[in-house]
This record gives sequence, C-alpha cells and structure tokens, in this order.
Amino acid sequence: MFPRISVKRALSGLAIAGVLVAGLPLLSFAQGLPGLTIFGGVKGEDNLNYRLDFGGRANGAGERYRLRIPAKKMKLAVAQFSIAYPDYFKGQFDPKDVEIIVKNKSVPLQEVNWNKENNFIEIFPTNPIPAGSNVEIQLANVRNPNSGVYYFNCQVLSPGDTPLLRYLGTWVISIDNG
Repeated sequence: MFPRISVKRALSGLAIAGVLVAGLPLLSFAQGLPGLTIFGGVKGEDNLNYRLDFGGRANGAGERYRLRIPAKKMKLAVAQFSIAYPDYFKGQFDPKDVEIIVKNKSVPLQEVNWNKENNFIEIFPTNPIPAGSNVEIQLANVRNPNSGVYYFNCQVLSPGDTPLLRYLGTWVISIDNG
C-alpha cells in the first residue's frame, strides 16, 4: 500500500532532521548577529551586527551589549555617536561603563550622556575615530528590559560637520524570556 522508500533516502531525511533539531538550541543560545529579519523594516545594508555577552535574558542585570559598526559604514571620521532606542525599552544603562573599541584597543572617552527622557545615549570620544575603522561600542552593566525586539539606531557626527547627525544603521536587538 505504501510506496517503497529506499533506506538511503530515509536515513538522509533523518540525518537532515537531526541536524536541524540539534542546531536550534545553538541558534537560540548565540545572542547576536542580526540573522534574518523578514518584516523588520530595516533594509539589509542598514542592519548592524551586535552581540549580547550574557544571553540577553529579560530583566537580567549586568548584561554587556557589543554594538558593531563595520569599516565600510565609517566613511568619515566620527566625533560623536548617538544611539537612539525606542520609548518602550525599559532597561537601564550605566554611562560610566561605556567603551569604544577600535583595533582591539579601548578609545579614551571625553563624555557619555544618557538622556533617559528622550531615549538616547551620546558618546564623545576624546579624539575623532578615523574613517574606515571597525568600531565596537560596548555598553556594559546594562539591565535588560522585558522580552521583545528593540531597534537601536546609530547616528554620528563628524568633526567640523554641521551639527546634524547622520544615520549609519540599526541594531535590531532581541531580548527573550529564556
């Protein structure tokens, strides 16, 4: 009554299913890199990579966000980074625990301002970050909000620029109940 399935085909189907099932926990454990955003509203070239060092658990304290900006996005030198986040993000940041990493070295910061009322963080390096640099902004000691998806928009100001921030991209950060 049932068509004959060769043992080879059956085993290969089981092997593929096993790989998929075994890979799911690894995908959910690795909090970072934006992955595939189907209806996220952020164009692929504007989607920036990130990593949450301690799992991105909802309401978790002591989290570290590693927000990455590739060299190809850094077309001009940068004197200020501004990170805007949505008003429904009810987490907390520690302005004293912010770093900018360029070429595996921490860059001295002049000032970090967290504007809670208007939902953004301003970061001023002591010296402008050179154009063409890979940049990692580390926000440590973060208290995560409830689970959800949060869009963090990165804007920059170049030295000598008219004081208008230019959009570089968006980190689509996912916090889960895990």
